[in-house]
Amino acid sequence: MNAPLAFSVLSAAIAPFACGFVIAVALVWAVWMGIRVRRREPDPPRPAEQPKLPPSGPVREVREVREPDEVPKADDHHARLTPHELRGHGNMSTKRSENQKPRRWSRNSSGGFGSGGPGRT
Repeated sequence: MNAPLAFSVLSAAIAPFACGFVIAVALVWAVWMGIRVRRREPDPPRPAEQPKLPPSGPVREVREVREPDEVPKADDHHARLTPHELRGHGNMSTKRSENQKPRRWSRNSSGGFGSGGPGRT
């Protein structure tokens, strides 16, 4: 009867130690791999290699109202246009709008659904 009890006490003492040892080995391996990867990376740039401002000074943000270009009409022999036939290869291009006054919400509009505004009356 003493053998099963002794085995369970011994396994209860060894199992946490073995788990801790496996975790410690995994952490040491991860640090070692991190050091190896870091050695292969290029050095950080020196102060002389850092980007510099252009002589004209910092570039400022340009705010302007843009509007999309019109989609060209299909020819008679084409039923529809495919993406490669569009300007910009299917990407929607824009142009500067003649009216540069920014659009504002209508005074009687609530904005968005559920925004808590009074709504249109």
